[in-house]
Amino acid sequence: MSTIRKVRKIVTGSTTFDGAGVKLVRVLGRNDVDDFDPFLMLDAFDSRNPDDYTKGFPWHPHRGIETVTYLISGDIEHSDSLGNKGSILDGCCQWMTAGSGILHQEMPQAADRMLGVQLWLNLPRKDKMTPPQYRDLSAAMIPKVRENGCTVGVISGSYGQTSGATQGDYVKPLFLDIELEPGHEFSLPTDQTATLFIYIVAGAGYFAEMETTIDSHKAVLFENGEKFVARAADQGVRLFLLSAQPLKEPIAWGGPIVMNTRAELQQAFDEIDNGTFIKK
Repeated sequence: MSTIRKVRKIVTGSTTFDGAGVKLVRVLGRNDVDDFDPFLMLDAFDSRNPDDYTKGFPWHPHRGIETVTYLISGDIEHSDSLGNKGSILDGCCQWMTAGSGILHQEMPQAADRMLGVQLWLNLPRKDKMTPPQYRDLSAAMIPKVRENGCTVGVISGSYGQTSGATQGDYVKPLFLDIELEPGHEFSLPTDQTATLFIYIVAGAGYFAEMETTIDSHKAVLFENGEKFVARAADQGVRLFLLSAQPLKEPIAWGGPIVMNTRAELQQAFDEIDNGTFIKK
C-alpha cells in the first residue's frame, strides 16, 4: 500500500512590495528555503487593480537561479540582455535560466485581472555559472489532460503518459496546474524523497487524511511519501503542484543573486559594479 503524503506545513506568506512598487504576496521566501529546497521563492499575483502592479520590475540582474513565471490571466511585457522580448499572456509561462548572469525587466500591463505566480528555482552548485537561456512557453505548448472532474495542465515534467512543455535542464521539477470540480478526487504517485508542495489558487480542498479544508492563497508542504491525494471542497479547487529533488547545498542569497558562498555572492556584486557581470 502506498504511503500517502501528510501535510507538514501550511504557509500563508505576507503582502509585500517589490520592483518599482508591485504589490504581491511573497508566499515563500528566505525563511522557507530549507524546508522547500530546491524551491527558493514563490510570489503570487492576484489583483483587478492595475495600480497594484503596473509600476513593474525595471532592469535588474540575476545569477545562480531559474525564474519561472506562469500566468492564468494577465499581460507581462519582458526583455532581457540576451535580446529576448515578448509578452507573457493568459496561460503562458516564461522559464528563464539566469545561470552566469542575465539582466531583464518585467513590466505588467493593465488587464482585467493579473493572476499567476513567479517561482525561483535554485540551480545546483555545478550549474550556477551555466550560460543563461530563455524559454517562452505559450499556452498552446502546455498540454491539458482532461479526466473525470479534473483538468491538469502539464507545464514541466510528466503526468501519466503526457510530457510537459519542458523537462528542465538542471533541477527537473514537476509543475502541474490542477483544476478539480466540486467533490472530485485527484491522486498522483510521487517520488518518495522529492520535495512536494502545492499553492492553492482558488477554492478549497481536503488533503491527505485531513477532515478540514485548506483554502486559497496558501502553500502546503507535504511530508515524504509515495502518493499525493487531494479532494475538492464544495466550491472546487485550483492548485499548482510543484515537486523536485532537494539539492541539500549551502545557500548564499543576496537580493536577485543566489550562490553557494558569501565569496561568490560578493564576486557577483563586484562584477555588477565594474561592468563584467554579463559573460560573453
